[in-house]
Amino acid sequence: MMVWIAGLLLGFAAIALGLHLVSAALTAWRYRAPTPRHLPAAPPLVTLLRPVCGLDTHDAETLGSTFRLTYPNLEIIFCAARDEDPAVALLTRLIAENPGVNARLLVGEDRITANPKLNNLEKGWQAARGEFVAMTDSNLLLPEDYIEQLLAAFRPDTGLVTSPPIGVRGDGMAAALECAFLNGFQGRWQLAADSVGLGYAQGKTLMWRHEVLERAGGLVSLGRDLAEDVASTKRVRDQGLKVRLTRQAFTQPIGPRNFAAVWARQLRWARVRRDGFVALFALEILLGPFVPLAALVPTLGWGTLGAAVPFLGLWYGAELAMMRFAGWPSKRTDIAAMALRDLLLAPLWLQTWRSRGFEWRGSAMAPGVVTEAKA
Repeated sequence: MMVWIAGLLLGFAAIALGLHLVSAALTAWRYRAPTPRHLPAAPPLVTLLRPVCGLDTHDAETLGSTFRLTYPNLEIIFCAARDEDPAVALLTRLIAENPGVNARLLVGEDRITANPKLNNLEKGWQAARGEFVAMTDSNLLLPEDYIEQLLAAFRPDTGLVTSPPIGVRGDGMAAALECAFLNGFQGRWQLAADSVGLGYAQGKTLMWRHEVLERAGGLVSLGRDLAEDVASTKRVRDQGLKVRLTRQAFTQPIGPRNFAAVWARQLRWARVRRDGFVALFALEILLGPFVPLAALVPTLGWGTLGAAVPFLGLWYGAELAMMRFAGWPSKRTDIAAMALRDLLLAPLWLQTWRSRGFEWRGSAMAPGVVTEAKA
């Protein structure tokens, strides 16, 4: 029996390492060449919705990138919940400085759910005229061909195109840790999953076929889960359609961070994943290198210490090669942050099971109280 168990654990360690290597290779393969840009003869009208709530370090840059988009048939709607939001003055100035861009700002809040982001976006969704509607967070830095890249990912069976954020320009170790979670962990797995036809949504970018979300019940239908990206994945799959990702991810400047904020953010996202797809989240404890490495102990005993160097070298070497191939942050601080991230996976996983709700921008979010009656 002990031999059988040791063999099973050895097989698990080999499978875990193999999946890690394959996911890194699949992600790197997406970066082998620039994303092609092919526009139809009559480009469809696209509406870009960008909700704002306060100002982060790089918001002047990220919101400013909206005005440099090259797509020829685009309407841009910024959404703010309140006139006194500090982002309103910035957007008013940017719109005035770019009179040739079809952009406007809508202010107000529709209490359709307990999710403040959806409440902020509702007025924009109702005003949107596009066949495709992209909802893009304010802290994402948009390349000039952002819309073209999104449209290039659509197929006849696609209801939604999305993309994970890739953290760049982190300031300090805590910021590097956030990038390590965003890039080599969450971004890698999401891009790799899409490469084998298992795409799922990420809330930084959600480009819908307008009719698909309308059939699902509009934005209010996205309030049935803790986060709109989990709900989006479900609403698309409910219609027998697929969520697809852009071939390459878009960047988010991180700036300075502190460890408490990084932990709180990762805990919030982990609880979102647990609430939305509990069986998949249960397996996350197995994704870092240390559980598979520990599985070698019954077979190798003290020899596990000698095996740890080549095992971890192969594990982190593959991730580092992927990041450098893709052009993601990969300096010494980023390498140290990768190991720190993986050491935190187990305590993060355990803490996630202790509670299901969280607070986001002053609003309590919890399963069972996510959807409200419309005021």
